[in-house]
Amino acid sequence: MTTVEQQRLFLVEDDRELASMVADFLSANGFDVSVEHDGTRALNRIQTEPFDVVVLDIGLPGIDGISICRTVRDDFEGPILILTARGDEIDEVVALEVGADDYMSKPVRPHALLARLRVHLRRAGQSGTEATTTRISVDDLLIDTTNRSVSIGDHNIDLTTAEFDLLWLLAKNAGKVIPRDELYQELHGVRYDGLDRSIDLRVSRLRKKIGDDPVQPQRIKSVRSVGYLLATQS
Repeated sequence: MTTVEQQRLFLVEDDRELASMVADFLSANGFDVSVEHDGTRALNRIQTEPFDVVVLDIGLPGIDGISICRTVRDDFEGPILILTARGDEIDEVVALEVGADDYMSKPVRPHALLARLRVHLRRAGQSGTEATTTRISVDDLLIDTTNRSVSIGDHNIDLTTAEFDLLWLLAKNAGKVIPRDELYQELHGVRYDGLDRSIDLRVSRLRKKIGDDPVQPQRIKSVRSVGYLLATQS
């Protein structure tokens, strides 16, 4: 895995003052940062330049951030983090629906952004080296970190990096309730603030992809006011 100092980060933000502030902070913390303010030019650059991670604002001139993420997601293998308006749940849901690995509300907190970027890049660079376990089977659900694949029987499930990481964490603790704050800390690298709903939204997205009933889920179950567990039938 390459080090953080070698990672190429593409920041797409039309607020030039904010973009400059964030870029300077991330550059000072070891990233090779490129900045773009226009959505159309940003889309072309993501498709033609070898970036490791993209931080993408939604409201952009030209092409909006959601459309960019939807367009590049199948081909861009690195993490995509979308910046949303504070408290705009629709933006948050749509961001995950189109394949973003994470989202953050604006105004951006640079240290929190840095922590999340490092977590996602570390996880994206893992290739089955976590402890000695590379495959976990929970009933007919098979999760393999060697190629970061998920299948149910003969059916392969396409997951984003963040969705895979959440499912892997639940699978390692199958049958056990994991508190929401522990999930958040593990997946984001920072303490849960009690407000962020990214874990809940990601669970909802996972349920859809693995065919779990959202009203009466049988695989990923909610424990009210506590957290989630991946249920086992055996």
